[in-house]
Amino acid sequence: MDKEEKQEIITKVTSLLKEIPSSMDIVKKGGNRHKRFEYLATHMVEKAIEKDALIISENRMGIAILFKTSRKEDNFLKDIWTQIGLVLNVTGIKNAYQIVKNQNYIKKQRPQTGEYLYCWFWGILAESRGADTQVGKEMKDEFYRQAKEYQIPLYAETRMRKNALVYQRFGFELFHQWLHPSGDTMYFLRYNPPGNER
Repeated sequence: MDKEEKQEIITKVTSLLKEIPSSMDIVKKGGNRHKRFEYLATHMVEKAIEKDALIISENRMGIAILFKTSRKEDNFLKDIWTQIGLVLNVTGIKNAYQIVKNQNYIKKQRPQTGEYLYCWFWGILAESRGADTQVGKEMKDEFYRQAKEYQIPLYAETRMRKNALVYQRFGFELFHQWLHPSGDTMYFLRYNPPGNER
């Protein structure tokens, strides 16, 4: 991926992050908030490229980050410098404690043993949205292809009820709900590929 392409993806992820409750919570208010969203988007896209986890729809209007991971891979210390960068450039110190607390709860809902796929981010730009659009279907098919290929479950969570319904319409099961400290409900979803029901 060349520099220009990468910048285009970062710009799109930046604009999508501004619509997502979780990212609106963690990005510190005031000052140049756009710059903070951009820093977060850059961090996410670079991490996705490094881990070969970036999925882009054919028309480039849908972007997802789908990690193949496990609990033991989720090592905070390995990432400490990036985390410090995020605290300084995105969340602010005051927010950091609550974010870590929330993240710990969220991570406990995912498998504690074995590998799984984790949908860290999935966004479709406004003009290509709708459950029946080609972009949504194309991306869902890629998620399922990977789950089937690796024979491991796929996990996601969202605080947007309409997104939780789209996931369920796509065949995910809602396995947990949590009253998030923000007052929203967080929906935890899982997809088990055929032959991997557990």
